[in-house]
Amino acid sequence: MNKVELRKIYLQKRSDLSASAKSEMSQRIAGKLFETIDFDAFDTLHCFVTIARLNEVDTSWTYRRIWSDFPRVRTIAPRVDRETGQIQHFEFANEVELSESDWGIREPRGTLSLDPGQIDIIVVPLLCYDAFGFRVGYGKGYYDKFLSECRPDAVKIGLSYFNEAETITDLHSNDIRLDLCITADGVVRFQN
Repeated sequence: MNKVELRKIYLQKRSDLSASAKSEMSQRIAGKLFETIDFDAFDTLHCFVTIARLNEVDTSWTYRRIWSDFPRVRTIAPRVDRETGQIQHFEFANEVELSESDWGIREPRGTLSLDPGQIDIIVVPLLCYDAFGFRVGYGKGYYDKFLSECRPDAVKIGLSYFNEAETITDLHSNDIRLDLCITADGVVRFQN
């Protein structure tokens, strides 16, 4: 199935979830993430901030636990540079203010952008993923560009309410595979 079709299906599937189901599944996903990843082995985590209107997995369960249980791990959040169309990477901690962009996305208001080569783990937003670790996002290509700039050993993790989708039929050479995807039901590891 192509990305346009999958995007439509999974936007609807997420929209159909109740608020309580999204909250419960987001908590389970965060729990499985912490069961799977040894955060003591890493220095820097890049984690998207949930866009509530798109019914994304709630990542606050992830970054708040990092702040409380792994305070030495630097937490980074994305901010899209409107002029270049690229993601910039800003330190994100409890005391960092988030403000809403023109697109309704909460972003950190830091002034120091980090280099992608400094990031150890990336929690990647997605609508769905297939059995090979390829993902369908929102169609702008921001994350694929960002992931291509990261170190080859950086761990790329998707979070999804749902199990894998049908194989994505319209992949491009710039599509980057995930290393694993955490769902409410378990952990899927991909062979790259």
